[in-house]
Amino acid sequence: MTGADHEHSALVEQAAMWLGDQAQPPRPIIPALRERFNLSALEATEAAAMAERFRICRSAHA
Repeated sequence: MTGADHEHSALVEQAAMWLGDQAQPPRPIIPALRERFNLSALEATEAAAMAERFRICRSAHA
């Protein structure tokens, strides 16, 4: 992974963690993530999917 790839990957993960922590996620999610974290549409979609996996893991281990 190059430095730029790693930075984007870290930003996607940061966005996913933020989204996963929201009691009331913003609607619509993708535009909100794009604006808040300066993500591309693909990155915002990846972050949303990652956030859902985080929520599933948290509920399974709660």
